[in-house]
This record gives sequence, structure tokens and C-alpha cells, in this order.
Amino acid sequence: MIILIPAYEPDHQLPALIRAIRDAEPAVAVVVVDDGSGPAYKDVFDAVRKLGCHVIGYTRNRGKGFALKTGFGFIADHLAGQDVVCADSDGQHTIVDILRVAAGVASGGGPGGGAPAMVLGTRNFTGNVPARSRFGNAATRLLFRLATGERITDTQTGLRGYPAAMLPWLRSVRGERYEYELNLLLEAKQAGCAIRTVDIATVYLDHNSGSHFRPVADSVRIYAPLLKFLASSFSAFLMDTVVFLLLTLVTDSLLVAVLGARAVSSAVNFLVNRRLVFNHGRDRPVSAAGLRYFSLVAVLLAANYGLLSVLGALSVAALPAKVLTEIVLLTVSYAMQQRYLFSANPVDLSRQTADDQTSVEVTSGRAVL
Repeated sequence: MIILIPAYEPDHQLPALIRAIRDAEPAVAVVVVDDGSGPAYKDVFDAVRKLGCHVIGYTRNRGKGFALKTGFGFIADHLAGQDVVCADSDGQHTIVDILRVAAGVASGGGPGGGAPAMVLGTRNFTGNVPARSRFGNAATRLLFRLATGERITDTQTGLRGYPAAMLPWLRSVRGERYEYELNLLLEAKQAGCAIRTVDIATVYLDHNSGSHFRPVADSVRIYAPLLKFLASSFSAFLMDTVVFLLLTLVTDSLLVAVLGARAVSSAVNFLVNRRLVFNHGRDRPVSAAGLRYFSLVAVLLAANYGLLSVLGALSVAALPAKVLTEIVLLTVSYAMQQRYLFSANPVDLSRQTADDQTSVEVTSGRAVL
């Protein structure tokens, strides 16, 4: 087992964590990645190096995702064939929980065997939890459930275990900052990776003051897939609504108005979603993606017409009826497009190529990228 710890401007919690690891498992290899902390933090990294850690890094801060992939590259090149447990440097993870996650990885594949499984150390968020952490996890938990249909109680946990066979895929997943770990969860199913969880303690030291999470910038990165989809859907909704109202006035036919409006808006929405929202959807031939998309459009169109008919029978005006109907069907549309229409092609974890991976050359304990 390898313990991988990305660190940006760490405080005394990092050496304390390393000492706890050394006391519990003296022989375990620990890799610490200095994510461009700068000269002011040299003493901290020198201290953990003296405790027997492999310390690698680079001069400019690149983000947690980049640091993790740098560590995975170092491990693949120098410590190959061993499972990896990733832990944060700020004291949120106890050595007991780190070892429990390691045991979960060592126990084998996913439920029923077969697919390799990543193991998440999940918190229950009880006690004195900072409001931003509680809200952030609730939001990403909802996004993940919407996008995959799977329920995970802690999508933001930094305590994760990965079997050795998963390293090539881990290095190929997009993202350089906090969005990387959510991308791993979102793309796990398409890659043939199972997800298992073990309960861990919820620890926030000094109200999580050691966190370098930027509420606005990093939240935008994390929620980018959903935000892009909402923007695309809102644009299509405006186009659909305008055409719908115009056709209602011209034809006085609900069916013609619904069909005409959806024909225009869905064609534009398909192109936008395929090119800009679900980027990996471009891997699928346009004909296959188009067939799936417009099959979904047909199903949603029937639901749209049915709901509008019901609301019309209840004497709800055309505009509010249209708005309510689109809101109801929005989540269904996102989930179906993410999971089935524009999902990435399945990945063979054992056949990732070097071109898809982050490479790292280590010189004198520092990583040169």
C-alpha cells in the first residue's frame, strides 16, 4: 500500500499525520506532493522527508487534481503494483480511517467481485460542521445523484483508496483542481469501476481553516457540467417558449405549437450539448448520438404535451404552464443525457496508453513537469 498526500501550503498537521502513519505502519511508503507551496514551506516538507517520505513537487501551484495525478505518475514509475490511498494534509483524516480505507481496497473488487473498486471514506456530517462544507457536499451529492442515479453520501471526501490496476485510468481523467475528484466519480461507471464506501469520522480542525478551497472559482469548476447544461437548457427553453407562443397565436393548435417549438429548440440543443456540455459525447458517432437524443426528445415531448394538456384542463395559462412543465422535465433530461446519450465509451483500465497519462520525471526529490 502507498499513501499519497497532496499538500499546498501545509501547516504542522502534515508532519503530525506522517508521524501517526509511521507509528501505526512503520514500513508503509508515503508520497507527498508539494503543489507549488513556495520557499516559505520548505521546512515543513524537509521535516516530512526526514520522516521517510518521498517528497516530489513543482514550483507553481497547479491544483489538487494535478497534484494527485503527479503522485499517481510517480507511483506508477517508481512504486508500481501497489494500491494507493489518498489522504488530505490538513488533519481531517485519522490514521484509523486511512487504514480502514486501505483494508477496503485490499479486500478486492466491487460487489460480487469482478470490476475493480475505488473505496471512499465517507463522512456523515454530524456535529460542528462548517456551513460551507455542509452546503457544498449537499449540492455535489445532488448533482452526482442527478447525473448517475447513484447515491453517495460524501462526494467531496479526500480520503479515497484505489487498486493498483486503476492508476492508468486515474491519470487520464480530466481536471486539475477540485473538480478532478468529482470527475472520477462521474466517469467511474463508464470506465468499469465500482464504488464502495466505508464510514469515517467527520473531523474539521478550527472550522476547516486549513482548506484552500475557493468558494466561487472552485465551485464553478466543480459544478461546471451542470451549469453548462442549465445554460444550454435555459437557452433552448427560451427558444422553445417563444416559438411555442408564436405558433399558439398563429395556429390555435396546442399540438402544432408543441411539435413546432420542440423541433426547433431540440435541434439546436442537441448540437450545443454534444459539442460544449458533454464534451466526451463527441467520442460517439453523431448518428448514434442523434438517434438516442431524438428518441429522448420524442419521449419528453409526449410527457410535455401530456402535462400541458393537464394544466390547460386545470385552467392554467399557457406561459406558466409551459414554465412549470419544463422545470419538471429538466432533471429527467439531464440525467438521461449524462448517463446514456453522451456518456463516454467504456474504458479498458488495463489498456490505457502513455499518451493519455500525466508523466512525471523526478530529480532530487522534485518533480519536473
